[in-house]
Amino acid sequence: MTELRERASRIRLVIFDVDGVLTDGSLFLGDDGQEYKAFNSRDGHGMVLLQESGIRLAVITGRTSNVVQMRMESLGVSDIFQGYRHKLPAYEQLKQRHGLTDEQIAYVGDDVIDLPVMRRVGLAIAVADADPRVRDLAHWRTTVPGGRGAAREVCEFILDAQGRLEPLLASYT
Repeated sequence: MTELRERASRIRLVIFDVDGVLTDGSLFLGDDGQEYKAFNSRDGHGMVLLQESGIRLAVITGRTSNVVQMRMESLGVSDIFQGYRHKLPAYEQLKQRHGLTDEQIAYVGDDVIDLPVMRRVGLAIAVADADPRVRDLAHWRTTVPGGRGAAREVCEFILDAQGRLEPLLASYT
């Protein structure tokens, strides 16, 4: 656990997959072709807390959806990469844009599409219900599934490892 907390203490950017991580992976399609997704509001607040502490956020997702754009913008996330079935190019752009090393980046994933990036980052995280190959590669796994508080758990773990969680939460007591 000490090595894991050490990895988390170096994180300056957290990259989330969307489907299966920020959502439970369900896709709701209307007769008109409109796509709907359900996001957990506590996950969103965790993401806001991370940003308030100075940690950058990004998403890289294989699908493209207006609702993802809207949700991420509402949370203040400006690094949004959609339609990236091969995620390494987006990862490299983020790393270069923000002048970071692999060790300063965490990635949260759930499926095999996430493995190439997870092999590179300093902190690879799998949600509890991730594909077994993703769980095996991860440095750490959440205790709850994607879309059900996993992102909040990630945010609080990183903030706690950096000694920032309690000061942030103190403003609510």
